[in-house]
Amino acid sequence: MIQKYITYNAERYASKWLVLVIDLVTVAFAFVLSYLIRFNLTLDFEVSNLLVQLPLVLLTSLAAFLIVGSYKGVVRHTGVRDVYNIFNAVCLSSILVIFIVLSNRLFGMFSLFTIPLSIIIINSLITFIGLTASRFVFKSLYNGMHQGNRPFKNVLIYGAGDSGVLTHGAITNHAQSEYRVLGYIDRDVKKIGKKINGVPVFARRTLTKEFIEKNRISEIIFSIQNIDSLKLRKTVEGLVDYPVVVKIVPPIEDWINGELKVSQIKQVQIEDLLDRAPIQIKNSKIEVALLNKTILVTGGAGSIGSEIVRQICNYGYNSLLVVDQAESALYDLQQELKQNGFHNFIPIVGDIRDKNRMNQLFEEHKPNVVFHAAAYKHVPLMEYNSYEAIKINIGGTKTIADLSLIHGVEKFVFVSTDKAVNPTNVMGASKRIAEMYISCMQKENKTKFITTRFGNVLGSNESVIPLFRKQIEKGGPLTLTHKEITRYFMTIPEASQLVLEAGAMGEGGEIFIFDMGESVKIFDLAKNMIKLSGLRYPEDIDIKITGLRPGEKLYEELLANGENTMPTYHKKIKISKVRELDYAKVRSKIDELCITNMFFNGNTVRLMKEIVPEYISQNSTLSEFDSKTDSSNEPKPTPNLKIVQS
Repeated sequence: MIQKYITYNAERYASKWLVLVIDLVTVAFAFVLSYLIRFNLTLDFEVSNLLVQLPLVLLTSLAAFLIVGSYKGVVRHTGVRDVYNIFNAVCLSSILVIFIVLSNRLFGMFSLFTIPLSIIIINSLITFIGLTASRFVFKSLYNGMHQGNRPFKNVLIYGAGDSGVLTHGAITNHAQSEYRVLGYIDRDVKKIGKKINGVPVFARRTLTKEFIEKNRISEIIFSIQNIDSLKLRKTVEGLVDYPVVVKIVPPIEDWINGELKVSQIKQVQIEDLLDRAPIQIKNSKIEVALLNKTILVTGGAGSIGSEIVRQICNYGYNSLLVVDQAESALYDLQQELKQNGFHNFIPIVGDIRDKNRMNQLFEEHKPNVVFHAAAYKHVPLMEYNSYEAIKINIGGTKTIADLSLIHGVEKFVFVSTDKAVNPTNVMGASKRIAEMYISCMQKENKTKFITTRFGNVLGSNESVIPLFRKQIEKGGPLTLTHKEITRYFMTIPEASQLVLEAGAMGEGGEIFIFDMGESVKIFDLAKNMIKLSGLRYPEDIDIKITGLRPGEKLYEELLANGENTMPTYHKKIKISKVRELDYAKVRSKIDELCITNMFFNGNTVRLMKEIVPEYISQNSTLSEFDSKTDSSNEPKPTPNLKIVQS
C-alpha cells in the first residue's frame, strides 16, 4: 500500500517539480546573462555582488512560481494560458526584487543587494523569453519523439474565419494529430495571399484537381458557420467532385462546452447539405402555451411524434401522454427519455382506432392539448391497402378529434403532409379528407383545431435517404423512380419545432404551411450521396431508373388549387387561405366513407374521389374510378398545377 502511494505521488508530482527546477535554472542563467549584457559582455563588475544577489533573485522567483503556479502546466500541451501564467510569475518576481532593492536603499542595510534597475528589467525580459522558449522546445521534442515516421494527412480548411482558425487549433494542438494543414481556402480578398498562424490562405480558384494532386491533399474540412443551407449545398457539392474526403465542422452550438473536438469533425452527410439551420429548442410562446398543461401526443414513437415529445420535455408541462401502437419503438423512446433525465411522461400502448380505449384515456387524464401525428404514410403500401389508410388516417383522426371536442380539449394540432395537396394516391387523399374533417370540427367553436402541412423530413422511416444509404452499403445500384423527380426536405427537429410553434400561435381553423425552402432533385441527391461515400458515379455505383410507383408524383406541392398564403410572425410559417367547404355535406360524406370502409366495401375509393374532387390517381389501377368521377357536375381543378411559394 505504501509503495503504491509513493509510486502514485511520484508519477503525479515528479514532472512539475522537475519543471520548477528547470525554471529556476533558467532564471539563474538569465540573471547572469543580464549582467553580461548590461556591461557589454565584459566582466567589468563585482562578481561577488552577483553571487550574493543570485540567491535573492532565485528565492523571489521561487516564491512567484509557487504563488502563480506556472510550473504546474503540462509542458506538452503548452498554450496561450501557460504563457500568460509565466508572464504573471515573471512580473510578480520582478516586483518583489524591486521592492527589496528599494527597501534596502531606503534603510541602507545591505549594500550588496543594490541591484541596478536596468539589470532587473533585462533579467525580466530574458527570463520570460527563456521560460516560454524552453516549454515550446520541450513540447516540440515530445511531439517529435511520439510522431516518429507516422504518415500525415494533408488537409485544407475551407474558411479562414474564426471557425477555421479554431478548427486548425483543434486538429493540430495535440501530439497524436494525424493532420498537416497546408492552407486555408477563402473568398475574402483581404485574406488571400496572407498567412494565419503560419498557414497560407488560398483563393477558391486555386482549388483545382491539379493543385490537390500536386500537394497530395486527402481531406478538405469545411468550417464556415451561419451559412445559408442553399449556399452550403452548392459549395460542398463543388468540393465532392474532387478526389478528396470532404468533412464538415458542426454548428458552434453543438461544440462540447463551447470547444471544438476533433471527434466532432465528421464526413459530410447528405443531411448537412439539405438543411443546417440551428433549431431553437426553447421558445417563450411555446412555453406559455404548454405551461402546466396535460398534453397528448398520438403516434408518439414515430419519426415526427417522438421528436415532438423530445422537444415538449424541455417545457414546463403538467403531464405528457405518449400514445403509439408500436410497442418496441415506444419502449426505446421511454428508455431514451429516462436516460436523459425526463420522467414526467406516461407511455401508453394503444390504437387510436379503439374509441373505447381512447375515451378511457381522455376521461382519466383530461388532456388540454393534443398533437395528432399518428398516421400511415407509405404511398405505395397504402395504394392497395386503402382499408387501413381510411381506418387510421381518417377514422383514427376522426376518433381523436371527436373525443377532443367531447372532453373539452383546448387545442388539437393535426400533423398533415404535402401529399394531401392535389392528391394522386390513397395516402394523400386520406390525409386531405382528415384535414377537411378537422375544418368541419372547427365549426363547433369549442376546441381550436389547427392543421400543419409540410413535406419530407430527413431521417424519417419514409425518407429516400436511408434507402439510398443501405443500397450504397450493399454496393448499389441506387434505385430511382424517375430522373426528374423532386422533393422538399426538412430536418425532423425543425419540422417538430414548427409544429409546436404553429400550435402555440394557432387560434383555430388555420392550415399552417411550412416553408420547405428549395425543392431537391432526387437524381442529384443520389449522385451526391455516392460521391460523399468516397465512390464514383457511375463507375463504382450506378443509378437505376425503375419508373414511378403507384400513386407517386414527380413533384410535391404545399398549396392546392385555389389556395394562397398569408404570412405570420415566423418567417417559415404561413397560413393557407383555403377554399370554402360545404361542411354539412363534407361531414356526411366522411361519415359514409368510414361506415362503408367498416364493411370492406370496394366503393371506398370512389367515395374518396367524390369528397376530394382533385384526387386523380396516377400510375395506379385505381384510376378506373376517375372516369366515374369525371361525369359528376362538380367542377374539378386542374391537377398537379405547381404553385410557387412566395
